[in-house]
Amino acid sequence: MKENEKAMRILVTGVNGQLGHDVINELEARGHLAVGTDLTESYGGLMDGSAVCEAPYVQLDLTDDKAVRRAIRMIRPQAVIHCAAWTAVDKAEDPALRDTVMKVNGKAPGYLAGACAKIGAKMLQISTDYVFDGQGEEPWQPDCRDYRPLSVYGESKLAGELAVAEQLEKFFIVRIAWAFGKNGQNFVKTMLKLADNHKELRVVNDQIGTPTYTRDLARLLVDMIESDKYGYYHATNEGGYISWYDFAREIFRQAGKDVQVTGVSTEEYGASTAARPFNSRLDKSKLLQNGFTPLPEWQDALHRYLQEIEVI
Repeated sequence: MKENEKAMRILVTGVNGQLGHDVINELEARGHLAVGTDLTESYGGLMDGSAVCEAPYVQLDLTDDKAVRRAIRMIRPQAVIHCAAWTAVDKAEDPALRDTVMKVNGKAPGYLAGACAKIGAKMLQISTDYVFDGQGEEPWQPDCRDYRPLSVYGESKLAGELAVAEQLEKFFIVRIAWAFGKNGQNFVKTMLKLADNHKELRVVNDQIGTPTYTRDLARLLVDMIESDKYGYYHATNEGGYISWYDFAREIFRQAGKDVQVTGVSTEEYGASTAARPFNSRLDKSKLLQNGFTPLPEWQDALHRYLQEIEVI
């Protein structure tokens, strides 16, 4: 851990996930007093048991309002970075799971925000392109309020955004898309696994967006929480807008996998329960306007990620 004269005590939720893991390690590297939380009894570092972070850990059910308030009073963080979320988009459409999804993604951020408000802590809430309807071709602006989510997941994440904004003045809401990182499952790992047993794959080519490498994103999120430049932001890697088909082809090219990829429409693919946004283009110009360093190009991020997971 580096010496940091301006070190803050920062609570990070969802540290067993790919973003939360990278965030708490970035905080540790910068000398902040990071505290992690998740549902498990202890923080196990990476899923394979390696690279265990030494930050303090508190088991916490974020859907329990009293438990959240008690934890915030005990830890007294100066900031909270809320990475925990229900991310199984298709499973969220199951009527039997809807209430659970809304509690995790919609109500829990409000519990955290309310607890932060009482002690004057700032909060960074991770959100998603799914809060929009994904129509058209124009990039979505971070301050756009034309919310029309198409799925339960999108509705739940929008509810979380609104709960935070209603209770706090010192907040960041950061929308991301197409996340991939070492400590969790993602599109890159899925493609690589499929490449082991398939020489031909069909991948949708009419959903357009940009990938987000959680290691790069973690750096930006810590830059933000160290500042007072509050508000709504969009954050994905640079490098232009692409389709999942384009992403898959680049994954196989960089990984040296001989796989024939055929682009198909979402309708032709037909495997999803939840409606996906066709237009996930997120305008990130506000980052530069407020003095934040944008994320590197996604092609470079993918290369570094494949090195991180020892594929190349």
